[in-house]
Amino acid sequence: MIRFEDVSVTYDDAAAPTVAGIDLAVPEGELVLLVGPSGVGKSTLLGTVSGLVPHFTGGTLRGRVTVAGRDTRTHKPRELADVVGTVGQDPLSHFVTDTVEDELAYGMESLGLAPDVMRRRVEETLDLLGLADLRERPIATLSGGQQQRVAIGSVLTPHPEVLVLDEPTSALDPAAAEEVLAVLQRLVHDLGTTVLLAEHRLERVVQYADQVLLLPAPGASPLLGTPADIMAISPVYPPVVGLGRTAGWEPLPLTVRDARRRADALREQLADCSAPLWAAGPPGAMGVPPARAESRAWGRVGTTPGAGHTSQRASRWPTWLSKRRGQRTPAKATPAAVTENLAVRRGRVEALHKVDLKVAPGETLALMGRNGAGKSTLLNTLVGMLEPSTGSVRVGGATPHRTAPRDLIRHVGLVPQEPRDLLYAETVAAECASADHDAGAAPGTCRALVSELLPGIADDIHPRDLSEGQRLTLALAVVLTARPPLLLLDEPTRGLDYAAKARLVEHLQGLADAGHAIVLATHDVELAAELAHRVVILADGEVVADGPTADVVVSSPSFAPQVTKILAPQKWLTVAQVEAALGSDR
Repeated sequence: MIRFEDVSVTYDDAAAPTVAGIDLAVPEGELVLLVGPSGVGKSTLLGTVSGLVPHFTGGTLRGRVTVAGRDTRTHKPRELADVVGTVGQDPLSHFVTDTVEDELAYGMESLGLAPDVMRRRVEETLDLLGLADLRERPIATLSGGQQQRVAIGSVLTPHPEVLVLDEPTSALDPAAAEEVLAVLQRLVHDLGTTVLLAEHRLERVVQYADQVLLLPAPGASPLLGTPADIMAISPVYPPVVGLGRTAGWEPLPLTVRDARRRADALREQLADCSAPLWAAGPPGAMGVPPARAESRAWGRVGTTPGAGHTSQRASRWPTWLSKRRGQRTPAKATPAAVTENLAVRRGRVEALHKVDLKVAPGETLALMGRNGAGKSTLLNTLVGMLEPSTGSVRVGGATPHRTAPRDLIRHVGLVPQEPRDLLYAETVAAECASADHDAGAAPGTCRALVSELLPGIADDIHPRDLSEGQRLTLALAVVLTARPPLLLLDEPTRGLDYAAKARLVEHLQGLADAGHAIVLATHDVELAAELAHRVVILADGEVVADGPTADVVVSSPSFAPQVTKILAPQKWLTVAQVEAALGSDR
């Protein structure tokens, strides 16, 4: 169905090809997963299939890519539209109509399908993707995850032979992601659709793949094989594979179910290990043993991971934290942010309802919940972009919506879902210089952050030519340059591979140690397990759960990380916790 013949792509002014030596075939009716670190060319390779590369992006395509016999060098994207459906990392760039239903119908109308066929397929897609209640909603009023589902639906309705998807679940909550992936699997198995998919959240998708294509480094030759074979050698892999490597399981498990069947001996071994204090949430890094010597001295309390020790650990962490930072405990410190009886209306929708929230200095709080639950609305209210309908908001002693932006920046910074909203300069170097100037920071401060979080980004590249993960890193560095006391992050790991996410976690841990409060809205349950002291779950604009990370996520089938599901009922959250426990007790 798809054939790559010695394909390489070199963009203008680039010193080396972004992808090179691609020579392989993707048969009809298979789901092939592209994996590899950020910036290795996954999006570029997908673009060659849809014809966007080079017809839209520019650059030089060498070799030959054919889809259903059509050469993408001689067929422009519109001439491939009946064969290839494409959803990129930025769904907003794909929308051409105003409402959900119109967007689902637009592609079919362009292809000249009969009205009765269009109506039937729209209804089927609304049901498949859980969009029926949103059919008349303006797309601009939807959450990022809802927009992602609409974008996927708009390419499903024409029933293409090939689907090309770039980070299709990155903005989806866990339940919605499972629904979308189940739909893709049904299309592959029942209709013979060929799916080429790039995704960093491998814990969600690797079990659905027929084959995995690994791009190990920019310009390096790819490796194609079964998911188990590739995961055994891949530099990026999901927690279930990481746990399998730690435990020495052969072959490596790809699903929670497979891992649970092999985990009895590991559970027995861990039952004799002392429970990690950080599994209760507050001190240090969630899922990563605190790095300093004094952290290790306070790192364990009790003898067995379980609910019986949670209250003991939770009661001791403020003392530990005050000793570590030499400051008052967060319970007594002036809050970094407070909302009381907060309600926010967005048009006819009450996006937030009676939200009472307090965030302490040095605390990392994860906002979780299904798409449209109100997470982004809460962040936008904390940064002054939205005005409360009722109730009050205070951030660092200021009322956000009544404070001038130049003054508010000293209290709070927001990295939005769409990083391009913060990027307006022509080069990375210019963005960094502007950020240093705006923040009153020493020249080079922002550029050093970019290099720390994601090495290899050139100074002279235009932000629009970066991958989604690289753009997010640049936007994050721009905001972090000002070192705001309260940092707000909206889906901060979209487009980031595991290594880039680990660097982000380490940097945010350092900020929290220095007393900065961090609130992140995320569907990434593994990030919450790694980083958050506390989790707040929103549903329909209301707080339905608020507590230490381990207590909240362990009891939630939707928001529990893979390690928790595998080792339940013990309260382990990450592979790093397990490795530390086994290492200290061997």
